[in-house]
Amino acid sequence: MTKHPWIIAAKNLLLAMAIYTLSRVFFYWVNLDMYPNVSFTHLLEMLSGGLRFDLTALLYLNSLYLLLTLLPLPTKIRNHSLYTTIAQWALWIPNILGFIVNCIDIVYVRFTDRRTTCTIFTEFQNDGNLASILGQSIIQYWYVTLFGITIIALFIVCCRKTWTIATPRRPWLYYTSESILMIVTIYFIVIGIRGGFGKYTRPITISNALQYTNEPQETAILLNTPFSLMKSLENTTYVHPQYFSNEEAEQLFSPIHIGEIEANGRLGSTNIVVLILESFSKEYIGFYNQHIDEYEGYTPFLDSLLAHSITYAHSFASGRKSIDAMPSVLSSIPMLIEPYIVTPYSTNAVSSLADCLRKEGYATAFFHGAPNGSMGFQAYARSAGFEQYFGMDEYDGIEAFDGTWAIWDEEFLQYYARTMSQMQQPFMTAVFTASSHHPFRVPKRYEGVFPAGEKAIHQCIGYTDHALRQFFAYAQQQAWYENTLFVLTADHTNQITIPEYATAKGLFEVPIAFYSPRWNQGQLHTQGAVSQTDIMPSVLAYLGYSKPFFAFGENALTQAKQHPWAVCYNHPVYQLLTDSLLLQFDGKEVRAVYDYQSDPMLQHNIADEADTEALQTYLRAYIQQYIYRLTTNQLTVETDGSKSR
Repeated sequence: MTKHPWIIAAKNLLLAMAIYTLSRVFFYWVNLDMYPNVSFTHLLEMLSGGLRFDLTALLYLNSLYLLLTLLPLPTKIRNHSLYTTIAQWALWIPNILGFIVNCIDIVYVRFTDRRTTCTIFTEFQNDGNLASILGQSIIQYWYVTLFGITIIALFIVCCRKTWTIATPRRPWLYYTSESILMIVTIYFIVIGIRGGFGKYTRPITISNALQYTNEPQETAILLNTPFSLMKSLENTTYVHPQYFSNEEAEQLFSPIHIGEIEANGRLGSTNIVVLILESFSKEYIGFYNQHIDEYEGYTPFLDSLLAHSITYAHSFASGRKSIDAMPSVLSSIPMLIEPYIVTPYSTNAVSSLADCLRKEGYATAFFHGAPNGSMGFQAYARSAGFEQYFGMDEYDGIEAFDGTWAIWDEEFLQYYARTMSQMQQPFMTAVFTASSHHPFRVPKRYEGVFPAGEKAIHQCIGYTDHALRQFFAYAQQQAWYENTLFVLTADHTNQITIPEYATAKGLFEVPIAFYSPRWNQGQLHTQGAVSQTDIMPSVLAYLGYSKPFFAFGENALTQAKQHPWAVCYNHPVYQLLTDSLLLQFDGKEVRAVYDYQSDPMLQHNIADEADTEALQTYLRAYIQQYIYRLTTNQLTVETDGSKSR
């Protein structure tokens, strides 16, 4: 009987996926006491979600095997015993190694609470007793060893090893059909490796597992070890810098806050609404650019709102991507070296505004008009403690889809406001807008309505500003409006026309503002610098939150921050900004210092003459604390090793 290589390969991959699912069940059974809150239905949800990660891992592991099965070679070669034997070993070796490391984590997870990543190679590089430990573990955990041997034997015995292709009567038809089959299959393999299809789909990564879990540690059930290892290959740069001892670093800078109470609002009765505006650089906002003659910007409504808000002359984003913003704004976790969401540590336990306030009786929800799962927002929202997520799947009206990314901002912000009106107060919600994003289009009914400006994004900024006006117009009519603190910021900057915004400073300049309908007038703070990471501690202080919490930022609503600086990462340097200076540090030494007040284009490096010792000490402690806590899973008060001090 003719056995086509493509059919054989498909059956073998399905067998491997079944073994990974079986391994996932065994993993859960062995470590049942670690996951007391996993119900049967939730386990099924994770088993289903895990198939995405299994498929990606298997397509990586079997790339050579799949190539050998798909190549449209003469049948004499493809049917030759040597060729099929090579293909057989290309199937066996990678998959058996994958099964082995997957089994090792059934035991090792008890010491790490997560799947193994490539950091293991640096963690144990100086240990010479690994062989002895492994030998003892094989005996001590005999049931895991037995399971591993069983699934390997099952795979070897059950997988189809050889194929037979009939000699073609029409060679031209054979080569044509086989070539088409190869091209189509490769196309779907690429989709499988990426983890999905669509312009908005980013390659699947470790943090996507959070989309299917209720607690970060549950990602160990959902993931498989080969996937975690492969996805962390490029994330081995988090080496503990050891500028100070851990105790000294803790004294110089600590992210543990003990209730810095401002208490202008009232915990339990003041709602919190956070608006993260896609690509809303300060450059586009007239309020921040009154020093530029004949420049009005593109945000007439936002200009009027900021005039009645507490805002800052020197405010900065933590990173340069949308995925940098959510951890910075909502969890006060900065972007250093790599976006937190795509690091192998993204499954760490984290706190957030939602997490803190949910425990105080607040209803919490996150809104983003893109397809659910896009950008990893849904996964992060769930891990950060948001009870509900509202995306395109929940929005009723696909006709409002912009055709590329998400629901148009005007419709989605109205949906956002309506949904909040149905929520029980007090609530804490956040929304991430989407329309001011490439390919920079506006709804047809608004084409030509907003100033076109010099860049394609400018009309989109005008459109979203209009959507904000409509949002606030609706909100003002709702019962919850007067009792709400609104927080406005942007995720990052975008297209540039004003030269000073193209500098290492300007690339990070985004608005940060707090607005309450109860305030009579606004304030523009010109002293010091603030960051997205200051939003969470500022809101908690405003509410009078008195419990300990974790944040890399500080209360910016007070008259003077303890450390009136902002930190961001501009690859490959760390940047610290004051209200006049920009310091750049490469991890070992200061590369540059600029006085951006007198030198806005940053043309004169004054590192040799500026006294920046205090700034350098703070930045080193900040970096060390971040990397240490990131790599040791201490990003909450509950996991903090120094909380008892």
